[in-house]
Amino acid sequence: MPRCAHTYADSSQCKRIVAGSETYCYSHDPERADERRANASKGGKRGGRGRPQAELTDIKQRLSDLADDVLEGKVARGRAAVAGQLLNTYIRAVSVELKVREQIELIERLEALEAAVERKGDKRWGA
Repeated sequence: MPRCAHTYADSSQCKRIVAGSETYCYSHDPERADERRANASKGGKRGGRGRPQAELTDIKQRLSDLADDVLEGKVARGRAAVAGQLLNTYIRAVSVELKVREQIELIERLEALEAAVERKGDKRWGA
């Protein structure tokens, strides 16, 4: 199986396997440098997968504290009910935000795959 032709500074060769018509792997292909740069810049602009998890953990703690305060008589049940409804609305917003982010990421990945297939088809047909 053919391997990437990239040579590191220590004279060792990249160990990634490439398709028969390819010379370099994705990480070392000079023709894909702009694509890699664009993908890398997107990475820093996303909120990250940890943020929704942290928000949900915070909301769960707040709901737990609210329930404890109601049971101890520190917060009126009516106020706690409204606060609970608002926190549940917030949970729903976080959930929708996460789904939208996942959809955008999937679309970007699909477009990248389609572009790669198109490039590979162009190379095979001599275009």
